[in-house]
Amino acid sequence: MATDIEIARQIKLKPITEIAAQLGIGEDDLELYGKYKAKLPLTFKDNYDKNGCKLILVSAISPTPAGEGKTTVSIGLAQALNRIGKKATVVLREPSLGPVFGIKGGATGGGYSQVLPMEDINLHFTGDFSAIEKAHNLLAALIDNNIQSKKHSLGLDPRTISWKRVMDMNDRSLRKIVTGLGGTTSGVPRETGFDITAASEVMAILCVSNNIQDLKTRLGNIFIGYTYDKRPIYARDLNAHGAMAALLKDAIKPNLVQTIEGTPAIVHGGPFANIAQGTNTIIATKTAMALSEYTITEAGFGFDLGAEKFLDIKCRFGGLSPNGVVLVATVRALKYHGGADLKELTTPNMEALKKGILNLQKHIENIKAFNLTPVVAINRFATDSEEELQYVKQYCEELGVAVSISNVWGEGGKGAEELAELVVEAASTCCNQFKPLYELEDSIENKIEKIAKTIYGAVAVDYTPKAKNHLKRAYDLGFGNFAVCVAKTQKSLSDNPKLLGRPKDFVITVREIEVASGAGFLIPITGDIMRMPGLPEEPASNNIDIDENGEISGLF
Repeated sequence: MATDIEIARQIKLKPITEIAAQLGIGEDDLELYGKYKAKLPLTFKDNYDKNGCKLILVSAISPTPAGEGKTTVSIGLAQALNRIGKKATVVLREPSLGPVFGIKGGATGGGYSQVLPMEDINLHFTGDFSAIEKAHNLLAALIDNNIQSKKHSLGLDPRTISWKRVMDMNDRSLRKIVTGLGGTTSGVPRETGFDITAASEVMAILCVSNNIQDLKTRLGNIFIGYTYDKRPIYARDLNAHGAMAALLKDAIKPNLVQTIEGTPAIVHGGPFANIAQGTNTIIATKTAMALSEYTITEAGFGFDLGAEKFLDIKCRFGGLSPNGVVLVATVRALKYHGGADLKELTTPNMEALKKGILNLQKHIENIKAFNLTPVVAINRFATDSEEELQYVKQYCEELGVAVSISNVWGEGGKGAEELAELVVEAASTCCNQFKPLYELEDSIENKIEKIAKTIYGAVAVDYTPKAKNHLKRAYDLGFGNFAVCVAKTQKSLSDNPKLLGRPKDFVITVREIEVASGAGFLIPITGDIMRMPGLPEEPASNNIDIDENGEISGLF
């Protein structure tokens, strides 16, 4: 069986100018990054609501650690829609190098449902992550410089500074560090740390900004910490936002690439869904909607994470309303949630499947909580038995949910044509009654509780003393009407990764609450979730190599 990278190399890519032409974009509107990648101007997004484009969100049940092919299904569905005569574009997030070199691999789909060129996209792509990292770390450098300064000091209290540095790599050793060692010329010693770039507030801001001016204003609104006399300080007080925005002048423009079947794909922004909002940029989604009949977009991890944030944050901030939700389920993930060992998911196990199907049930209920109608896509793996597949299909049908068994990895768009027909039908009957889960005017505690109880299934929310102090800080700063972006494990509906399936009678524990005032939301951090991941015992980088001809191997 060919690997993803071997399949990708069999494809003769079309010049990106041909892909752009499918969307009615002329060559003069493209900023070319070689033959097969291009930046698009920001102006297209302004017409996103002019042609009645249907917006379809692809989400998933709670995944196994390896992921369940949500991106692959998104790509396959877009290809299938084009095959049945619809004009569709898929909009995805950019991969982070952390997972690429860590455990999960790349994020460009798989098999015959990939976005290309996959090596470029999975590695440095058009430099967006690098620009975000540099803008973030510029602010960090300016903060330390101001603490050191005698002439322009704002009187920042180093003990209150919440702004860390970032890098696009999994490196647990950098979670907590001390900077400024080496004497008076090397800065003021203080405790700080690193987050991964995908968790940067600059990434979050890029994904919710509408234009350069909005981006610059939001960057200026980043909360840094307090002065010794308890006055809050923001990035604009350091005059940092102009230079930060200048570093992002190209990164804010969406990237156009293509799928294996030549379907247009826009790949832009890359926040994780377990520690950030987990969706691509508002600009990218609106750009696709302005140029297509159907826009297929995904949100990271399970519906309890990326999709909830897509609906409660991105749609609210961007004035968007989805016309349908595709929920990706796999037999192997359901068996995992029914107690099957991770190493034995390829072995038929009806007992585990019947126990784990409750996880699917809960995610279906969650979609309906937003007044949206789900379509379930059973992402078929070669090791799934026919009995297992038919059990999941029948279970969905008994719930009155449209369902299709799809083989997008092996067959590309052809393997999702039935799914595409179901999506078209669901989108045509959508009555646009989508409603966010909470109102921004709700108290912070009520917003967190609504998510925890309605989406996760918790019985209560508990706050550590540190989190209670952070709640007070948020109210004192005037951020009580912010959205909330919960950081939580993706492995469970709860905040305990060991509670699989559909856990009940659990309490969500908020251990701290970070302020993302530029992005416009608060980040309650639950359980043991970390904003800087670590590498596994056997990182994926062990298998990545390049030969004398420049051919890369080991990416998947």
